Amino acid sequence: MTQYTPKQGQYLAFIYYYTKLNRRPPAERDMQVYFGTTPPTVHQMVLTLEKRGLIARQPSQPRSIQVLLPRDQLPDLD
Repeated sequence: MTQYTPKQGQYLAFIYYYTKLNRRPPAERDMQVYFGTTPPTVHQMVLTLEKRGLIARQPSQPRSIQVLLPRDQLPDLD
């Protein structure tokens, strides 16, 4: 099982559930509002998750984040 920090897990869970509920991935702004943080903080988290192979994105395409882990490897969203 891929290891990630609790905070990374919450971002992964948010992306997963947001996509499921809205039928499209979240924008970084959506994550910023949900987690109450700054744009650079969210962007750095997205880059970290991508670098660790936990998500995939399409370059230059908004709302293209995709979680690469199966649901049973994601935590519940707090």
